Amino acid sequence: MFLHGFCLAGVAWARQIAKLRRRYGNRIRIVSFDHRGHGQSDPAPMHTYHVEQLAEDLAEVLAALDVTGTVTFIGHSMGGMVALAYLARPAAQRPVDPEGLVLVATAAGNLTQRGLGRLLATPATPALFALLTHTPEHLLKAMAGPVCAALGRWYGCGRAERATVSTLAVTALTRTPVSTAVGFLPSLRDHNQMAVLPTIRARTVIVSGGNDLLTPPDRAEELAAAIPGATHVHVRDAGHMLPQQVPHVIDEAVRQVMAMPHQPDAVAGAGAVDAITAGGGYALAAAGVSI
Repeated sequence: MFLHGFCLAGVAWARQIAKLRRRYGNRIRIVSFDHRGHGQSDPAPMHTYHVEQLAEDLAEVLAALDVTGTVTFIGHSMGGMVALAYLARPAAQRPVDPEGLVLVATAAGNLTQRGLGRLLATPATPALFALLTHTPEHLLKAMAGPVCAALGRWYGCGRAERATVSTLAVTALTRTPVSTAVGFLPSLRDHNQMAVLPTIRARTVIVSGGNDLLTPPDRAEELAAAIPGATHVHVRDAGHMLPQQVPHVIDEAVRQVMAMPHQPDAVAGAGAVDAITAGGGYALAAAGVSI
């Protein structure tokens, strides 16, 4: 189950999905969908644009598709937050629990403490909401190209990755309604699922980027310290768009999570952490990460 990030769409996972299809063929079922207000999904009332509602949507998708058996969730950015919010729901409201969990450039909370997330907590935020709400769509979309090219640098992309990240971001922003972009900001500001972390029993790999200004590495360290048995893979010179910048790292994380033995008695904080460069390869071992 692939869960995309804020202002993106399921197509952001195209490379990972293609890799899984080549590797496993029809032996596994792959599910990816666009969150409400994103991609090809219909817009919804702005008051429904919050992470907990997306977790409910995820539960409805799982139930509608009759998803059972061994399941792995892969969530990037807001998609990882949706996975955590889903796991925080009462057991009776979760059609299936994942046995594998890959959390990419995401957080359980504290988004306003560091990085660009601090802007969400400033007094200027309500004014920003009003500005975006009253700015015509065509003007915002016209600004998307140069803004996203700059974001490629802010996201910590190397020159080779900037074109890919910029193209994806331009496509996402030009296809995402302003009401969606604005509507989710308060939920991202207030997002807090720290309490669910010690209860997670899924095999978990957390991937972070050293140049990520949206979900700084501190947020990944919080996840790794609190989720029992979690492994943290830190890519020193990558930014926020890890599925595009370092697809081989995400591919390997997914493969290894699917292959790991279940460890129901793992202890929080006992997982391994290692740092690699964006161009380096790695292999997860049962006890941690090797370069």
